Amino acid sequence: MDLSEFDYELPQELIAQTPVDNRVSSRLMVLNRREKTIDHHDSFAEIIHYFEKGDVLVINTTKVIPAKLIGKRMTGARVEMLVIEMEDHLAKVFIKTRKRPSAKEQYLFGNYNVTVVERQEQHWVVDFGENNVLDVLNELGEPPLPPYIKRKNVVTQVNDQDRYQTVYANEPGAIAAPTAGLHFSVDLLQQIKERGVIVQNVLLHVGLGTFLPIKTQNILQHKMHEEYYNVSPQTATTINEAVAGGNRVVCVGTTSCRALESCASDGAAKAQSGITDIFIYPGYQFQVMNALVTNFHLPKSTLLLLIAAFADKDFILKAYKEAIDKKYRFFSYGDAMLIL
Repeated sequence: MDLSEFDYELPQELIAQTPVDNRVSSRLMVLNRREKTIDHHDSFAEIIHYFEKGDVLVINTTKVIPAKLIGKRMTGARVEMLVIEMEDHLAKVFIKTRKRPSAKEQYLFGNYNVTVVERQEQHWVVDFGENNVLDVLNELGEPPLPPYIKRKNVVTQVNDQDRYQTVYANEPGAIAAPTAGLHFSVDLLQQIKERGVIVQNVLLHVGLGTFLPIKTQNILQHKMHEEYYNVSPQTATTINEAVAGGNRVVCVGTTSCRALESCASDGAAKAQSGITDIFIYPGYQFQVMNALVTNFHLPKSTLLLLIAAFADKDFILKAYKEAIDKKYRFFSYGDAMLIL
């Protein structure tokens, strides 16, 4: 299967640079996989009309850590660092600076010295000395926005601390937001529950596996990075009861989907936690998910392949063309799609 089959052209002006004023004010496209129909709504809040009593809505409660640090080299030159993994005073990071980093070099972030230890594959290992990495990030770090969001407005950057986080985020560990969840407000979730929908939590700490690009032309040669996930006994039991009763399991985002599918087989979920590198692409047989809330994804991305597996590649690409024609906003801060 060739990666070029999952490409499309997107006008740059449709890449959302900021969130909408209110979470539920984003637009909503609804795809029906069986009928091959596409419907449009001006407000995400309209999604409530698609839920039925007994449905299970699965949300990912991971919380984005402020994983981006901006500092300087000892020469005074700017350095930018993205923490991708950490343990106590050590971290695996991506480093962005004009001159290639070197072992034993020191950087200054605020009042903290950070020493480059070594290169490992695509990343670097750095040492925060006597300081705990997460403590430094909580003091100095910024939300790790994707590189296609390019702006320098301080007010909008402060807003990111709230808006690049779901309202139900409570378990720190992600280095990117599970963006489908950004559309839900506290009020909307309450209204959904009042319709008889059961909301259940899973956890998948969004990391490199979710957002790193595919670099192989043959998608079967792509290897996903590992990410931590957890599906509790309560969630697994609730999902299995819904499936047995003929009710739908609606995942909020590809990360919720991947967490569930990592612990499911023979049409049932089981309580499980650990590391997953599950790669879902066309031909995959979904075990428990019946519907998916998602955003509009980058061309040639693992996320686009996942929704193409769920809803048929040609139908998805047709929907994306229609979204472009109707000026939908794309990617992390963009509009939403519900696939039924």
